[in-house]
Amino acid sequence: MKHIIIFCTVLCYSLIGVAQGPPITADKPIMLGSNTVIIKTLTEIRNTEGGTFTKIPFMAHWLPSSNSLLAVHVPMTTFRFKDSDANDGSYLGDIGILSKYQFYRKDGKAKTHRLVLKSYQLLPTGKALGPFEISNGTYQHYLGIVSGYETIKYGISAELGYNIAPGADIDEWRLKAGFGLPLLKPTYPVNQLNLYFEYVGMHRPVMDQTEVLYAQGIQYAKGRLTLEVALQWPLYQSESIERFRLNSDVLIGTRYIF
Repeated sequence: MKHIIIFCTVLCYSLIGVAQGPPITADKPIMLGSNTVIIKTLTEIRNTEGGTFTKIPFMAHWLPSSNSLLAVHVPMTTFRFKDSDANDGSYLGDIGILSKYQFYRKDGKAKTHRLVLKSYQLLPTGKALGPFEISNGTYQHYLGIVSGYETIKYGISAELGYNIAPGADIDEWRLKAGFGLPLLKPTYPVNQLNLYFEYVGMHRPVMDQTEVLYAQGIQYAKGRLTLEVALQWPLYQSESIERFRLNSDVLIGTRYIF
């Protein structure tokens, strides 16, 4: 019960104080024009009590219209355990199918507010070896809603959703919230340096586990190319999380818009 109260408290404060999560560890509802293709990756190096685990996803996003998106994520994973090398190695991870639909948009002078419905299916193509976020080998279905408000001076957003894993005990509530701060004046073509402050809250009701994470990131966008890096660490983890308790998480990403 204590874990549920902590999670709900973080969720409420995050939704009040930061309504939009930046695009490094979180999602955002701002979409580009129709027939746009985005190729991206976000390498994750996760250091835990049980070892170091890496996920390198290839992500292809396509916007059939200005308010819809379809994508496929194909990750490669690497496992390095501390207590045994029996399962060390590189494997295909869980392939993901993403779809988003923007159902609300209100634009103002140099500002916009948008809402998106999000669905993410994970196929059991990976190994059930490491942390939940790296590879699970279990079918999963995530449904969420993303809210974003952006101006030329800042961006704020939040994502709230529930992940269902039939036949497993890893069902999970998720909250991602954050704040983005541009450091350079807006120009065209794009030449921007952004700071990101991000929070992630997760509660697994069956396992009675709660995690609250914070990520500090920086992003540089030049024309159609974007480079980004973030360091993530735990603010709170319940005692029931043992072997894969997070120590630190390094994320390195890039994307290109066609």
